[in-house]
Amino acid sequence: MSENPAPGRALDVTNGGDLVVALMEALGVDTVFGVVSVHNMPIVDAVAAKKRFVPVRHEAAAVNAADAHGRVRGTVGIALTSTGTGAGNAAGSLIEALSTGSRVLHLTGQIESRHLGQGRGFIHETKDQAGMLAAVSKSAYTILDVESAAGILARAAAEAATAPYGPVSVEWPIDLQYRPHAIPALDVAPKAAAPALDEAALDEAAARIAAAKRPLLWAGGGALDARPEVAELLTRTRAGLLTSNSGRGVVEEGHGACIGNFAMNPAVAAVRERADLLISIGTHFRSNETGDYDLALPADHVQIDIDPAAIGRVYPAATGLAGDAAEVLRALLARLPERTGTDDGWLTEVAAARRGARQGLRESIGWQAEICDAVRSAFPRTAVLARDVTIPSSMWGNRLLAVDDPSVNVFPRGGGIGQGLAMGIGGAIARPEVPTLILAGDGGFAVHLGELGTLAQENPWAVVLLFNDGGYGVLRNTQDVHVGRRSGVDLATPDFGLLAAAYGLPHWRVKSTDDIEAALAAALSVRGAAVVEVDVDALGPIPRPFTPPVKIPGAN
Repeated sequence: MSENPAPGRALDVTNGGDLVVALMEALGVDTVFGVVSVHNMPIVDAVAAKKRFVPVRHEAAAVNAADAHGRVRGTVGIALTSTGTGAGNAAGSLIEALSTGSRVLHLTGQIESRHLGQGRGFIHETKDQAGMLAAVSKSAYTILDVESAAGILARAAAEAATAPYGPVSVEWPIDLQYRPHAIPALDVAPKAAAPALDEAALDEAAARIAAAKRPLLWAGGGALDARPEVAELLTRTRAGLLTSNSGRGVVEEGHGACIGNFAMNPAVAAVRERADLLISIGTHFRSNETGDYDLALPADHVQIDIDPAAIGRVYPAATGLAGDAAEVLRALLARLPERTGTDDGWLTEVAAARRGARQGLRESIGWQAEICDAVRSAFPRTAVLARDVTIPSSMWGNRLLAVDDPSVNVFPRGGGIGQGLAMGIGGAIARPEVPTLILAGDGGFAVHLGELGTLAQENPWAVVLLFNDGGYGVLRNTQDVHVGRRSGVDLATPDFGLLAAAYGLPHWRVKSTDDIEAALAAALSVRGAAVVEVDVDALGPIPRPFTPPVKIPGAN
């Protein structure tokens, strides 16, 4: 057979696209997000014919949407891009998936296999695409012949689904995609072998926990697969619980011992300082959640992490336990009494810190607290809460907007602005029976404004709550406080009402907190895509302008 079958017949044989469909069936995934190209057309054709292909407008959005789709469903999310520039466009969103530890399979085209590595300037060719993908992925593979395609795809999918999770990229020359493929059974089960637990370290950790009078837990994203075990440890120890943003929902945030994502809040300082033991579970202690690592934490520290290199990397660990969080916690619980010797008044102190942190934050955000309350009241607890990096998200969306289930907590944890819209689209498609919230600012929204077309085309049940302050408000605040002049933060902003109308999307503009409940109710009643715009200037400043927790040399 020739490398390029005759026109009109190229997609009439069982080709690489059908292999991708078989892979989707093995994974239990029904949707691929991507951008069609001459270098991935067999895959798009097969997926669109037999499953669902969502044509986003930019390759970065394909990865963001697939990332969120996988987070919400608890499966691998699949993104499809073109080669060269297309694959490069996806790199930033792959960094997000890598930072978060998301189960993403990124499939990208490649130029014809006979031209690989020759640097001829073939259309869509780039230097060392595999190296670029390896730098921003958990791992990267190249399909070099038809015979290896099925094995590579199954291995890549299994690796993405193996803890510690992360995106895995596969590049696939277009001529090989078109070739006839056999469709074998595909083994996509996670392959990691659980390392043997350190029994002596477990005994030591259990002794520390049993002896603690004022224990404090800190749960990160690595604790999400151990929710029952975390809850049991919390019950037995009567500890207080801090979470990172990634760990939100590991225990329902209405739980009286759950302080939540408030580690740096002044009201929590007394609890942190009085705690005599810290048990951290799968957290990276990110710089923005620890004040660039200046946050004081108990020196007596039991650290649990699946990555042995993480033990003691940020904060010293008196006892380190490397392994899967659920397995480690089960082994610890087997060594602990039904009730440890925690001081009777400790949970009272924890509850006071919990209340103080929330009340203090509500006072600092002023009128935005009313919007937070309106959102939480309007959306069901099972609704996906997709949030971009913007002031409302950073101040209250990541803290006060309560999360009961970690699968609804969709946020770009790597800190990249502009990813929230595509994530919201992916999350909404993953959970069509309930509405999705997409919380964004006008600055981030502009980064991938083209995805408004995807939102209109796919029309999922999703409400965009758009805070419009005419630019990058968080950086504007930072420059006002620390620099004294503004640069690059005031942006030309479209009339979002006209823009929504151009796409046929319903739009409401809110200029008073009295209007927010009615606007949200009307938008939700659409049962499709809608936009509610909050006019920040009309509502006025909040009591404490938000600035990010970063250090600026020479600033006060």
